[in-house]
Amino acid sequence: MEVGSTGKEPLTVIDNKDEQQYELHADGEVAVLTYERHGKRIFFLHTGVPPALEGQGIASLLARTALDNARAEALEVVPLCPYVAAYIRRHREYLPLVSAEHQARLLAEE
Repeated sequence: MEVGSTGKEPLTVIDNKDEQQYELHADGEVAVLTYERHGKRIFFLHTGVPPALEGQGIASLLARTALDNARAEALEVVPLCPYVAAYIRRHREYLPLVSAEHQARLLAEE
């Protein structure tokens, strides 16, 4: 998914299934959103953006891409990563991807 640039190169998020992480390579750095898939569930574990890439919306791009892919694959989302959980709270259109049990926990953390 190509959506913007850091001024030098286009920003593209890839799903590195072997490493179980979404990746964005920019300016010699790599931002990641790690996950584990178990059947029809995907557990989002951690979002990491190198300091050199902070403040450019990269974590948001990783989360949006991962959640859009989960929707396209009809996966149930378990947002263990605090960033992804906060992203879903801010973008309620992704809430239906989360099971009722995890929705209650997610919303209780507001």
